[in-house]
Amino acid sequence: MDNYYTNNLRLIDLHQIKDGGDSLSGEVAWCSPSNLALVKYWGKSPQQLPKNRSISITLNGAHTKLNLGWRLKTEEDLTDSDQIDLVYNFHGKERPDFAQRLTTFLTTLLPIDPFLAQFKLTVNSENSFPHSAGIASSASSMSALALALCSMEERLFGPISDKYGGFFAKASYLARLGSGSASRSVYGGIVSWGGEEQHDNLFATPVEGVDPTFATMCDAILIVSSKQKSLSSTQGHYLMERHPFAPARYQQANHNCQQLMLAMKDGDWSIFGRIVEQEAMTLHSLLMSSESGHLLIKPQTLELIDKIRSFRVESGRHLYFTLDAGPNLHLLYPKKDAAIIKSWIEQELTTHLESGRWIDDHVGSGPYYL
Repeated sequence: MDNYYTNNLRLIDLHQIKDGGDSLSGEVAWCSPSNLALVKYWGKSPQQLPKNRSISITLNGAHTKLNLGWRLKTEEDLTDSDQIDLVYNFHGKERPDFAQRLTTFLTTLLPIDPFLAQFKLTVNSENSFPHSAGIASSASSMSALALALCSMEERLFGPISDKYGGFFAKASYLARLGSGSASRSVYGGIVSWGGEEQHDNLFATPVEGVDPTFATMCDAILIVSSKQKSLSSTQGHYLMERHPFAPARYQQANHNCQQLMLAMKDGDWSIFGRIVEQEAMTLHSLLMSSESGHLLIKPQTLELIDKIRSFRVESGRHLYFTLDAGPNLHLLYPKKDAAIIKSWIEQELTTHLESGRWIDDHVGSGPYYL
């Protein structure tokens, strides 16, 4: 692994511990939100490095709360001092399957944070949103974990150096290694990840100077289906490796990022909406035109898109949709229109949704320490 933090490796000196390690135990907790990509990250290089730049909004209500506890391993445990020792509980129930996946991930972090193998770790987490609701749970969970790991490091060793951006830059770096999109959830508001310089790909950065109407925009998440997706994100990224349209897609995404940034700073909702909807349609076009021809949208998805476009024309209001790699829609609109659009959703759209379900969310201020 290319270790960006190679000069910052930290280990506990076991020979200098006077109290049997009792002082080297503790816990931290973070609440971290998911995010919604406006310009999609779809296609990656090794180590979760993106093929193109992406821009996202950080959500507010859709989040993961995560508690990380640690205790220094005893002398009897030292035979496994180079291995991760982890217990994982999700919504109060022990999940060995999740623990195994998380152990694999934390093992890849040992070249960066070798001290993790010196402790017995316990992770407890819970999500505020239902599974398969069209919300990226890996983004919220991996960002919450990364933030907790950085808090643990600071508790043990002191502040993380500002040389590479400080606490949040490292948290974004670690989150990226677990889930590329998680790198963006470390910050609130509008967030960018990827760029022309190599270091731009290593961690995300917050976007400043956007028009207030975008900084406070609403996101209505329409649940068409809560069934498990037939295609994982990892499989989707793999499809791009041999996709004939991949080079043009990466060029398009980078161009769309530039134009979207200008639109949000100028307060131009029309250009914003055109780009966001184009990104959603491009993503699903790439899926359908891939070697295996994946079709992840449902008939109800298309019916909803027709209704959204008709409402936009008839009302003259700025209401735009986007999709991740699934059938569920996100509706983006200015906060000032919230009452009208929420009422319209209840009256016109709920019959097309699974059990009439939708989630009312908006741009959030980012993660916070509990």
